[in-house]
Amino acid sequence: MTAGIFPLDAAAAEARLGELAAILVDAVEQGASVNFMAGIATEDAAGFWRRQLPGLVEGEKQLLVAEEDGRLVGTILLMFAQQPNAPHRAEIGKMLVHSGLRRRGLGRRLLAAAEAAARAAGRSLLMLDTESGSAGEALYKACGWTEFGRVPGHSRKPNGPLAETTFFYKRL
Repeated sequence: MTAGIFPLDAAAAEARLGELAAILVDAVEQGASVNFMAGIATEDAAGFWRRQLPGLVEGEKQLLVAEEDGRLVGTILLMFAQQPNAPHRAEIGKMLVHSGLRRRGLGRRLLAAAEAAARAAGRSLLMLDTESGSAGEALYKACGWTEFGRVPGHSRKPNGPLAETTFFYKRL
């Protein structure tokens, strides 16, 4: 079955915090460098998503999810720049696909959906960062994103060592 991709508003996201948390925990357990360390508790992952709810209500963020067979299996967070001089810009975050469903094009579809949502919101420049050498880096390059820099030792991997981060942008 093909996963459907759609936005979740704050109320729907709150109702599905457990599923959102499970996706985040799975990503960290699989070694994804997504701001959390190994051993992240489900409650902490749910807390992260709960803290996103006000931004969803205020229109500062948009959460898109992938659902297959009635369960959430992927996420991508579109964060609209709030600075007065940046109404054209947004950032991508928490681009996550459940480890059991990777390598099926779902990440590419989530990214395309976020790009379309950004365009619809009048945004023409997107930015993101990812661990250098990761599957995410390969995906962003394959989807036409432009690398604009690397920072050695930028973030810790979930198991502790420092890792390089690659920064990308895409003009829509």
